[in-house]
Amino acid sequence: MTDLLHAWPYWMLGGFILFAYTAEAMTGFGSIVIALSLGALILPIDDLQTVLVPLNICMTGFLSWRHWRHIDWQLLARLIMPFMLAGTLAGYGLQPLLGGALLKIGFAVLVLWFALRELRRATRGQVSEPKPGWWSRTVVLGAGVTHGLFASGGPLLVYGLAGLHLDKARFRATLILVWFSLNSLLTILFFSQSRLQPLALQVLAYLPLIPVGVILGEHLHHRVDDAAFRLWIYRVLVLAASALLLSGLMRL
Repeated sequence: MTDLLHAWPYWMLGGFILFAYTAEAMTGFGSIVIALSLGALILPIDDLQTVLVPLNICMTGFLSWRHWRHIDWQLLARLIMPFMLAGTLAGYGLQPLLGGALLKIGFAVLVLWFALRELRRATRGQVSEPKPGWWSRTVVLGAGVTHGLFASGGPLLVYGLAGLHLDKARFRATLILVWFSLNSLLTILFFSQSRLQPLALQVLAYLPLIPVGVILGEHLHHRVDDAAFRLWIYRVLVLAASALLLSGLMRL
């Protein structure tokens, strides 16, 4: 009985992981930011990040292989990967200086504002206008920085791509390959700094949840049309930003 009481945070984290990875399998983003933000209420955030990132590459690697025909390679090469990669490396290097709660709160408020605005526009049938190239590049670079800092670049990247009007299959497949690439890089960095090795058993313990999340997310992805899919994207953003805001406030 005592062992079960001591283990309850890890059972709760398992529930958060299953929910978060189902959301990403459905929409193409959100797994780490949701699981990290909710899990930070009960467990140390640094350990959570080190566990969640390798789990993510297991899921995104499989989904990238399965849906490679839908990947927008031109968009990846022209806009997303150069700026996301540069931002991720910069953000990871700046973690000791900028990884505090106040920055996380500010980031969460920005994402929450955007998601609520777009959700209101979508419910009214309004369409996001295409943005200038400099604007998209700046936001995508910022998404890379937040990914390096918090492994949570998805919300800001969705913001940067809002005016491109990708169909749901291209949107999901393209984002999933981004996370597979960048989280593989982060996993290598974690391993090189000996952050991953002490938590390897936890990664393996949660690994069986990934195929369950993939099956549930794939089922939900194919049950909604493009309009409903966009609404789900903004709902996931609201949830992710709210959880991130709450975990930031808890750390003050």
